[in-house]
Amino acid sequence: MSGRGLIYSFVARGTVVLAEHTSYSGNFSTIAVQCLQKLPPNSSKYTYSCDGHTFNFLKDDAFVFLVVADETVGRAVPFVFLDRVKDDFKQRYAGNIKNEEHPLVDDDDDDLFEDRFSIAYNLDRDFGPRLKEHMQYCIEHPEEISKLSKLKAQITEVKGIMMDNIEKVTI
Repeated sequence: MSGRGLIYSFVARGTVVLAEHTSYSGNFSTIAVQCLQKLPPNSSKYTYSCDGHTFNFLKDDAFVFLVVADETVGRAVPFVFLDRVKDDFKQRYAGNIKNEEHPLVDDDDDDLFEDRFSIAYNLDRDFGPRLKEHMQYCIEHPEEISKLSKLKAQITEVKGIMMDNIEKVTI
């Protein structure tokens, strides 16, 4: 893995970036937001390449997870990273994601209790450090991440074979 590896990451809801992290300077966030606005609606995983970097997106419901990586890293490690971030994010904010209203909200107080997932960078202080931790972990444990990506690929392959077999049996 190159010295830079994973460079920039964010979590967004729709096109609103909620939290981000990078240890590098550059226009990664600008390009990432432009790519975010052009994501195809029917794909859960997507990668753009630009200037020796990959912009890897993982969509899950209304949320989009991104990591910018050096092209030499490939696609497997960024997507293992994104799965880790998605799982952590959904676990951390599960109660809020289900759109549970605050117990003190009534119709007159809608402005007072705005949805925490609609304000840009609202989770930066809370979840930005988690993005940094996940990036550091993936960079410091490349062999474990590589094994995980291979295992996920095998599981996906087996799942595909099973689905094909089920279709053949039901026809």
